[in-house]
Amino acid sequence: MAWIKATPYARKIAKQHHIDLAAVTPGGKDGEIRERDVLDALEGHKKKRETPVTPLAQRIAESLRIDLSQVKGTGPGGKIGKADVLAAAGKPDYNLKPGELRESLSPMRRAIAEQMTASGQVPVVTVTTKVDVTTLVEMREQYNAEHKAHYTVNDLVICAVAKALTRHRRFLSSFAGDSIIYKSDINIGIAVSVDDGILVPVLKEADILGMDELSEKAHELIRRAREKKLSVSECEGSTFTISNLGMYGVEAFTPMIFLPNSAILGICSIYDGVTVREKVVEARKLMHICLTFDHRILDGAQAAAFNLSVKEYLEHPEGLIYG
Repeated sequence: MAWIKATPYARKIAKQHHIDLAAVTPGGKDGEIRERDVLDALEGHKKKRETPVTPLAQRIAESLRIDLSQVKGTGPGGKIGKADVLAAAGKPDYNLKPGELRESLSPMRRAIAEQMTASGQVPVVTVTTKVDVTTLVEMREQYNAEHKAHYTVNDLVICAVAKALTRHRRFLSSFAGDSIIYKSDINIGIAVSVDDGILVPVLKEADILGMDELSEKAHELIRRAREKKLSVSECEGSTFTISNLGMYGVEAFTPMIFLPNSAILGICSIYDGVTVREKVVEARKLMHICLTFDHRILDGAQAAAFNLSVKEYLEHPEGLIYG
């Protein structure tokens, strides 16, 4: 691809507004694209296209350099969708073969698709840490046998994450163009698998909840999510997310960030393994935690430090269980 001559500020504006520099007429005396040229192109772009367009169709049009002012939308109110852009590009939607079926996306699956597409545009890295949860498993079983409360491993992980976030508050941030927004509340989104997708209810101010209250509220949110009885407010305001696939036997995975959060922690299955302690080989209960983070505002060393804090709380669970 040929290098396009443009000033740094012109490039910045073009990136912010998704303007293809190849489509901008340069006005600089040396043939470079200036700020004014990009702003003129943006204004012309807005005037040309008043028809609504889905975010996915917008991205496809930009990648294929399709002028949306020349595309006829077939959606409600003439809204331009993916199929309209592909048709304009000479790439009609997939034709079914004998025996194949087509299923329209449900509103939930459509929202998930858009969320994951947006998340896929973020440069991310996943850091995985092994945790010895032998003591946690034993202490949890003993506590549940002696008390009315019933703590799950997921409850204890949420509590450990909430405590770790008080020490690593940068993980409560969000990327906002040329700035970073730091959130004050520790509101943990809990990814819950339902029949046709995923819901993420939010446990608000998890860091100030006692273990009994945290467990009770988490169980209630998960139950309501599976019954699809959550209110909109119960799914808003997360500042960090947890995704637990341990019950499916998953030993490691890369969870997708739930925007606008900057990180998500994946919890894996507990398995029987061995460790060497003081030159003695021992059978232990082990588990991996996988932290995916937005590399635009967070770095690997910070992610490793966060995982070590969670590991510390899980390997010394008396503070979680007994307060």
